[in-house]
Amino acid sequence: MTNQSLKDKTVSGTFWSAADAFLGQGITFLVGLVLARLLSPSEYGLIGICLIFTAVLGGIVDSGFSSALIRKKDVSNNDYNTMFIINMVASVVLYVLLFFSAPLIATFFARQELTSLVRAIGLILIFQALSITQMTILTKRIDFKTKTKASIIAAVISGALGIGSAFAGLGVWALVVQKLSQTLIYTLCLWVFNRWWPTIHFNKKSFHYMWGFGWKMMTSGLLNNIWSQLYQVVIGKCYTDYTLGQYTRSHEYANIFSANLTSIVQRVTYPVMSEIQDDKVCLVAAYRRIIKTTMLVTCICMISLGAVAEPLIYCLIGPKWHQAATFLPFICINLSLFPLHSINLNMLQVQGRSDIFLALEIVKKIIAIFPICMGIFVNIYWMLIASIITGIIAFFLNSYYTGKKLNYPSFRQLKDVAPSYGVAFVVALSVYFFKFLPLSYWIVLPMQIITGIIVCVLLCEATKLSEYYEIKDIIINFISSKLKRNK
Repeated sequence: MTNQSLKDKTVSGTFWSAADAFLGQGITFLVGLVLARLLSPSEYGLIGICLIFTAVLGGIVDSGFSSALIRKKDVSNNDYNTMFIINMVASVVLYVLLFFSAPLIATFFARQELTSLVRAIGLILIFQALSITQMTILTKRIDFKTKTKASIIAAVISGALGIGSAFAGLGVWALVVQKLSQTLIYTLCLWVFNRWWPTIHFNKKSFHYMWGFGWKMMTSGLLNNIWSQLYQVVIGKCYTDYTLGQYTRSHEYANIFSANLTSIVQRVTYPVMSEIQDDKVCLVAAYRRIIKTTMLVTCICMISLGAVAEPLIYCLIGPKWHQAATFLPFICINLSLFPLHSINLNMLQVQGRSDIFLALEIVKKIIAIFPICMGIFVNIYWMLIASIITGIIAFFLNSYYTGKKLNYPSFRQLKDVAPSYGVAFVVALSVYFFKFLPLSYWIVLPMQIITGIIVCVLLCEATKLSEYYEIKDIIINFISSKLKRNK
């Protein structure tokens, strides 16, 4: 594949991956606004507890096989069939275990209604297992257009079902309906659009290859999922459903930008960089450009989101979610580093160093005990502050090995992203103090958004940031090419 065709596929893949994240997730976000006004924080807290277990077990279902196949240059149908069989067997076994463990979960959290809720929401594991191979094939082809169509259809239909269930008075079960139907419809759409059909053919050689690379990725993902969900376990056990619902909602808003931007970059850059893994010069150049452009967008979005948290929460979902607005700035600062973590870890996967990937996860999880203890013995705010500190430490750990291997060390990365943080904090300061004006938040929020956009563009133009101009050129060129094709 030539550099130009690879670049074209990267730009196209990034566009459709962004469309998937911000159209599909955007619809889900709008549905969430309606549901948040119809349902209580306590009901969100209950569903948050259920999702702890599906998030953790979901990583086992994948088993790291998708990462192994995306990295592999020559993938056969036997590889896909073997992965499909393993995913399905794992999902059924884990669902059965979750089904019979549900009463114990309900007893631990002292909420008996969790038994039926956990058993219902656990079906997500089987629906996800049915979609993993389809998503891997599409990712391998850098075909995010198909995934975007499936995501939008699933978001619209599941949103309508969820809102209808809430109006019908189903309470927390409206969230169960919405989440289950979204996963199921997305999976069905992938099967219809992709038209790959499995055969019952298990290949031992394929399994050994995928397991050799994937078990370390699976263990790393499992550790990461367990520790990220421990925050919710601590809040759900040591505080109340109401507080957990507030935390869950604030985390979802922070993830609108952080998780989605990271997902966009990961889904596109991993298969693309795997294509050029043997060309270290091109790999490092691409690696650096990705970090600078991604972090400019992420920093501005995340830090600004934290600055407008209170007016935003009040306008979107009402004053009953006030506590979520106090959590959001801390979470935004912490998650602003998330894409940088992921890009560095992506490079370890591209280089086939899943062993280092696993070792790093173990070390980081030991360090992550500190904020969890703060949540148990002090309060949630100190837990969030401690998470920011451990996040900074995690960056230096993640970037050490990739920096050493590719001659792009941690402090050089920090130097590259410092302008992005500088612009972000100036924009945030320019809008933060608007909330103290004696005006309605419905007036304050538009003022903050308009001011933030103006200040951001002026700063980027004045400082002549190369990453700003690169993003600008990519957008202009992509729109121009689409317009030419439509003529």
